[in-house]
Amino acid sequence: MNGLFGKYLKGDRTIWLIVMGLSVFSLLAVYSSTGSLAYRFQGGNTAYYFLKQMGFLLAGLGIIFITHLIPYKVYSPISQILMLLSIPLLAITLVFGTSLNEAARWLTIPGLGITIQTSDFAKLALIMYVARLLSQKQDTIKDFKTTFLPLIIPIAIICLLILPANFSTAALLGATCWILLFIGRINLKYLLGFTGIGVVLLGVGIFVLLETNAGGRAKTWKNRIENFASGDEGGENYQAVQSKIAVATGGPFGKGPGNSTQRNFLPHPYSDFIYAIIIEEYGLFGAFAMLFAYLVLLYRGRMIVKKSQRTFPAFLAIGLTLLLVFQAMINMAVAVNLFPVTGQPLPLVSMGGTSVLFTSAAFGILLSISRSQNKEEIYNGEEEPKNNN
Repeated sequence: MNGLFGKYLKGDRTIWLIVMGLSVFSLLAVYSSTGSLAYRFQGGNTAYYFLKQMGFLLAGLGIIFITHLIPYKVYSPISQILMLLSIPLLAITLVFGTSLNEAARWLTIPGLGITIQTSDFAKLALIMYVARLLSQKQDTIKDFKTTFLPLIIPIAIICLLILPANFSTAALLGATCWILLFIGRINLKYLLGFTGIGVVLLGVGIFVLLETNAGGRAKTWKNRIENFASGDEGGENYQAVQSKIAVATGGPFGKGPGNSTQRNFLPHPYSDFIYAIIIEEYGLFGAFAMLFAYLVLLYRGRMIVKKSQRTFPAFLAIGLTLLLVFQAMINMAVAVNLFPVTGQPLPLVSMGGTSVLFTSAAFGILLSISRSQNKEEIYNGEEEPKNNN
C-alpha cells in the first residue's frame, strides 16, 4: 500500500482511502437497490446498473488520477473559461433541457446522445472562480465596487439559473459561496444586506407564482415543506415515510447486503435515498461509517487549508470540501427525515453519471492541492500569501 501511494497516488492518503471506501459502498448499495429497476427496464438483468455504475466510478477514478497530477495553479485561469461556459449551458438547459417533474435539469449533447446535468458543471466552475477572485482581491477585500460586486454578480447569476429547476442545488451552492466569502473577509454588512434582499425577492417571486398558478416547481417546493411539517404519510412525503421504515428496520447491524425490503417501495433508492438503503442493510454501523467518512473528509480539507501557503489553494480547498460535505449531510438528513425531500445525491455513492464525474473532479483538485504541499511552495508575487491571523 505504501508503494502504491508513494509511486502512483500522490496527495493526502486519507482522502484516497475515503474515495476508495465510498466507491465500494456505492457499488454494493447500487447493486442492491436497482433490482426492481432492472426487472422493469432491463428484462431482469440485475448486473446492468451495477456494471454501469462501475463504469462511471472507474471513469471517475481516472478523472481523480489525472486532475490530482495537474498543478493546482492551472485551475485558476481554467476557472474563467469554465465560468464562461457554464452560464450559457445553464441558460440552454433551462429553455431546451430534458424535463422531469417540471424541472429542466439535463442537457443532451446533439449528435452524441450524452446527457449531462449542467448544474454539476456550474457548481465546480463557480467555486473555482470565486476562489480565484478572492485570492486576487485580498488588498481591496472590503471594497464594495472593486471586490464585492465582481464576486456576488456571478454567484447570483449561476444560482438564479439553477434555481427554477433545482432549488436545493441553488441553495447549497449559494450557502457554500456565502461561507467562502465570509472566510475570505468580505464585508459582513454587504453579505447580510445582499442576503436579505435576495430572501425578500425570492419570497415575493414564489408568492406571485403561487397566486397566479404559474409556478409548477414553486408548488412542488410548497407541498414538500408542508408535508414535511405536517408529517403527512401520503403525496410528496410518501418516499420520506418509506425511508424512515428502512432506517427503523435496519437495527444495529442491518439485514445484510442485498436484503433490503424498502428498495421495492422507495421511488429512488439508488440515488436520493441510497443512505436509507445502506442503513437498512448495514444498520447503525453502516450509517456511522458513511457519516464518519464525510466528517473525516471535512477534517482533511481543513488540514489542507491549514498547510496552504497561498490564498487560492486555501479558498479552493475550503469551497470544494464544504460543497461535498454539505451535499452529503443534506442527503443523509433527508433519508432520516430531518430535512424535506431535496433530490441531492450522496457524493460518489448515489447512482449517477455527471454527479460521479464532477464529484471525482472535485476530489482530484483537493488531492492536487495536498500533493503540492509535499513540495516547497515559493511565493512569486502572482497572488497574496495567505493571512494566518
